[in-house]
Amino acid sequence: MEDSMMLGVEGIKKTILHGGSGEIPRFVTGSKVTFHFRTQLCNDERTVIDDSKKVGMPMEIVIGNMFKLDVWETLLASMRIGEVAEFWCDITHTGLYPMVAKSLRRIAEGKDPVDWHIHTCGMANMFAYHTLGYEDLDELQKEPQPLYFVLELLKVDQPSEYDRESWALSDAERLKAVPVLHGQGNKLYKTGRYEEATHKYKEAIVCIKNVQSKEKAWEAPWLKLEKMANTLTLNYCQCLLRMEEYYEVIEHTSDIINQHPGTMKAFYLRGKAHMEVWNEAEAKADFERVLDLDPGMRKAIRKELAVLSMRMEEKNEEDRHKYKGMFDSQNQKSTASLEQES
Repeated sequence: MEDSMMLGVEGIKKTILHGGSGEIPRFVTGSKVTFHFRTQLCNDERTVIDDSKKVGMPMEIVIGNMFKLDVWETLLASMRIGEVAEFWCDITHTGLYPMVAKSLRRIAEGKDPVDWHIHTCGMANMFAYHTLGYEDLDELQKEPQPLYFVLELLKVDQPSEYDRESWALSDAERLKAVPVLHGQGNKLYKTGRYEEATHKYKEAIVCIKNVQSKEKAWEAPWLKLEKMANTLTLNYCQCLLRMEEYYEVIEHTSDIINQHPGTMKAFYLRGKAHMEVWNEAEAKADFERVLDLDPGMRKAIRKELAVLSMRMEEKNEEDRHKYKGMFDSQNQKSTASLEQES
């Protein structure tokens, strides 16, 4: 073992438990670092709080991507591939650990990554709830204390060596990715691969929303991004219509209409979804609103209303036959019961 104070970094002490191989890798912005970690309390028992090996899943972070526990970037940047090292860190470096640990535990439990995503900036979520959902983390958050991190560096991928997910991109890269994803979604839609197209549209929307969250609501930059996101959401809804997910279409288009009541395409798609689930009055109201917003849609709306009228007649006829059959069956039972009594 080799003890050493890390130069230029206060409140950290490193102990090498197992030496790695080769030179220290290049840790540049965009590098993806894969490693195992174990977190321990600084008590006599060295109580283990979290251990990625027990979970069976190594940790990945992207250098320079505003990971909440940025001290880990500092620790990892001192290591070689295959190295195992123990780092004592004082409370100036460990205050955000409970929030990070909550996120990592939710991953291990198979929770939706959209809910726990830790690759975003901001501290507001720390105070959103009175509890983190884990007693040991609640205690650690109430009374921050030094911690031991035992890290094992597995590999370092440079930015050009792996396909980067949207959360791993910078804002500029996210905005560049949006038109590419949009175009890919459109091509998939045209070839009838609707579910695959939804994934492209959703990924593009996530990119936009990440950037938009840093703008002031309703100001020009925010509104520009909002318009882009709405366009993609409506394309997403077109796919959902083809996939017969009508109620989800109604939900998404209603959200857009509530915020932007002049969005003609949202009324049109919601009208088509209402028509598919037999909401005649709602469909008519939406189609009429389309005409108010764009009289040039008259021919298309006339066609949709004709289809709606025909389908409602067919449904009403089916209902009449169904209820007539039910009444006939009830009458026969009543007659048989009366005959039996007499």
